[in-house]
Amino acid sequence: MLATDEDRRALAAAGLDTTVVRPDVSARSVANARADRDYAARVDRSPLPSGRTAYRHLYDYEYEIKDLARRNPGLVRAFTLPERTWEGRDVIGAEIAADVDAIADGKPVSLVMGVHHAREWPAGEHAMEWAHELVAGYRGDAAIRSLVARTRTIVVPIVNPDGFSVSREAEPRGDLTRFDYEMKRKNCAVADSPENLRTGACAANPAGRLRGTDPNRNYPGFWGGAGASPTWSSDVFRGSAPFSEPETRNIRSLVSTRQVTNLLTLHTYSNLVLRVPGVAAVRPPLDEPEYKALGDRLAARNGYVSQPSWRLYDATGTTEDWSYFATGGWGFTIEIGPDEFHPPFETGVVAEYAGLAPAAGAGRGGNRAAFLDMLANTADPAAHSTLVGSAPRGHSLQLRKTFQTPTSPVVLPDGSGGSPLSVTDTLTSTLAAPGGRFTWAVNPSTRPFVAGRHGREPRGPAQQPIELANPPGVPAVNTDYPADQTAEVIPFRVDGPPVDNGKMTVSVRWGPPASDWDLYVLDASGAIVAASETAGTDSEAAVMFDPPAGEYRAVVVHYEQARPSGPDDWSGLRVDFASPLPPLYGPKEAYTLTCSDPRGRLVSVTEVFVDRGQTADVGDVCARRAKR
Repeated sequence: MLATDEDRRALAAAGLDTTVVRPDVSARSVANARADRDYAARVDRSPLPSGRTAYRHLYDYEYEIKDLARRNPGLVRAFTLPERTWEGRDVIGAEIAADVDAIADGKPVSLVMGVHHAREWPAGEHAMEWAHELVAGYRGDAAIRSLVARTRTIVVPIVNPDGFSVSREAEPRGDLTRFDYEMKRKNCAVADSPENLRTGACAANPAGRLRGTDPNRNYPGFWGGAGASPTWSSDVFRGSAPFSEPETRNIRSLVSTRQVTNLLTLHTYSNLVLRVPGVAAVRPPLDEPEYKALGDRLAARNGYVSQPSWRLYDATGTTEDWSYFATGGWGFTIEIGPDEFHPPFETGVVAEYAGLAPAAGAGRGGNRAAFLDMLANTADPAAHSTLVGSAPRGHSLQLRKTFQTPTSPVVLPDGSGGSPLSVTDTLTSTLAAPGGRFTWAVNPSTRPFVAGRHGREPRGPAQQPIELANPPGVPAVNTDYPADQTAEVIPFRVDGPPVDNGKMTVSVRWGPPASDWDLYVLDASGAIVAASETAGTDSEAAVMFDPPAGEYRAVVVHYEQARPSGPDDWSGLRVDFASPLPPLYGPKEAYTLTCSDPRGRLVSVTEVFVDRGQTADVGDVCARRAKR
């Protein structure tokens, strides 16, 4: 992006060849704002559950959540999360369930969140519409009423209210420069920025939109590794430590104290349904077949692509990489819409939620149907674990587990790797005994981080490496692949039996990181099956697991050139194969189950082991005397 005449002079002085792709990037933001005004003026009520016709402001969310609770006593409960933000704002949510105030009734919990990232306004809109959907459906739709009766749904539409307020109230600019507050991504943390940039409010400070921490790189799940930055000004700055931010500690408090069996964290953009892990080296969990099937089911509704998060890019410190690996509750990131952080309301919210053209989910139900499928999975006992037993009325049962999990080896500011950190988590949840038999929906007692990894036994040796030659010449710079097909295309073949390729890595390298090449792998049909598009490096590596035998093409795209006068060409394009890794099985973990009488005195303590889809009968749990 060029923001000033000084930028233009700097390019010219460097002797760089340039091509104007979009002459006025701010015009798009201005046009979107105009489209929103026009839509609101001509439409009295949209197809959304709320009928909303324009993006909400922060005060709209706060009012609507409290108003839903006021108008629907017994069905909706408004609540405030425990920690205020850096600028002193409350983070509020809504809980929706039949007999909503009976929080400890043992029903499975679904958590839907929006706006970890400030500029991703549709994420909050979809979450808020989902709350309206459930309230309206409970009154007038038998299928939704049944789901609401069997589950509890928690909606936190704005996880990052400080950043969202800055972005939502800013003038449309869209140029991603320092003072383009509309495109702010992070929260409003101050302490990690240089001392001379810590003055001023978040919406008017000398560091502009660059100040703050990315909440979705601040969770402990593999924190400190690839896809997050130790640099304060980066849009993916990970923060000073795992859970250093009040926004992520708020979500921790929810997930750690409720049996959240299903979690959706909403973002924009890319038309994706993403599951763990965030980095390929972690390997998929033992749950991978079931996890993928659920992601595919959601994607069939919204028309998005279902894939592991690392296929988009490496990312560590993300919400579901912590929540799933620590608790076993299914967690997905849904990246709403194809190509903008906050597109016109009519397309980015109305069409994507309701499944209307031009959304990819048009005619399939859209995100509304995907959310309903996720809630149906929440209600399905085969998708979580269940405890049954009996206990006297007025007694309180508690499940508890404390453990430590290592982060990634922490990447230091100079790029070198440090040692992992250990993060302590405590999970507690409570059931108020109804008297007599009870049923309690819980997550598996063994957390996926230690349960093991998915895999299969090799059926033969891996294929030998393939060295691919660099064609003569250097292709023109191309920043628009695959729309622009300018690239170098090199074919290769993946063999079938007797070899068994569990993993294929196509890699390429070049000289200075200031140049940039992107790498894509196409199958025989021309579909992109793997890609690597990182910046600031001198190499790319596209990974594919269990590649089918057949013809492939490596596509090397010249994204950026540091020296037009003496072009930096790529070298070392090769294909490496590895045998499949066999399944890895870890130890079984237990919950500690306690029973306390109405006066709070401990009555009994026992260990409980339970797997996903399993029902464990703990018997007359309060009849055992606690050991002293």
